[in-house]
Amino acid sequence: MAVHLFLQYKKQYPTLSLSNSFALKNETSWKGMMKMFLPVIRVISICLLIVAIARPQSSSSKDKVHTNGIDIVMALDISTSMLEKDFSPNRLEAAKDVAAEFVAQRPNDRIGLVVFAGESFTQCPTTIDHNIVLKQIKEIKNGALEDGTAIGMGLATSVRMMKESTAKSKVCILLTDGVNTAGLIDPVTAIDIAKALKIKVYTINVGTVTGNIMGIDEPLMKKIAGQTGGTYFRAGSKSKLKSIYEQINKLETNEIEVSSYSKKSEQFLWWAVAGAIAFLIELILRYTFLKSLP
Repeated sequence: MAVHLFLQYKKQYPTLSLSNSFALKNETSWKGMMKMFLPVIRVISICLLIVAIARPQSSSSKDKVHTNGIDIVMALDISTSMLEKDFSPNRLEAAKDVAAEFVAQRPNDRIGLVVFAGESFTQCPTTIDHNIVLKQIKEIKNGALEDGTAIGMGLATSVRMMKESTAKSKVCILLTDGVNTAGLIDPVTAIDIAKALKIKVYTINVGTVTGNIMGIDEPLMKKIAGQTGGTYFRAGSKSKLKSIYEQINKLETNEIEVSSYSKKSEQFLWWAVAGAIAFLIELILRYTFLKSLP
């Protein structure tokens, strides 16, 4: 609108061409310049008043979340057998992908990460900062620990991490593709520790029948889950593994109570005042100082 009015205003004046620019004195009146900008001031005032009519508001809100929370530790087997390609691209990478998706679905829980092979290691302590957990999941790789399958050590390290936890529910998700062949702690001892600390253990065996070179100790995995109040799962594919984590996600729900507070304040007044001032300036200039100009 401003450009259109500006161009229309310029068309009101004729154009005179001279062969010698010195024939006339080139002097622009300040009033003439002001007259050219009157349409712009009018458009600005209209825009400001439109915003005022739209009734802008500012709001301040506060949400207070009360959650009972769950502490979850994922214990992941990183032995050489986890590199078998019966999962795409292999068991370990498939397990990492599904674990990362599970973490993203648990925004209100503290999550930790343990890896084990011939020994066990705390990859990430339990934390509510899931960005750190996801980063640590990406960094998991085979070869970081002595090879073997220390299921008892992996479980013991996981439950020890939650020893001081005050969470309403404490959960361990233990994933492996083999039998217990290493470690200083016997799986039965680890089960007793988990029971004493009231930690529920979900156990997952991964791999196809033909792909599990060393076989799996299904009775042990069922015993770990059964005696701690958890559930045993068998995953023969990545899609099945994803389905298992989805089941665990539904089983381990936590109650969240949200208190909301919101306050809004009107902000249209300043826009209306600014629009009115711009409109008055345009009227005063047009009918006083610039009245004599065409």
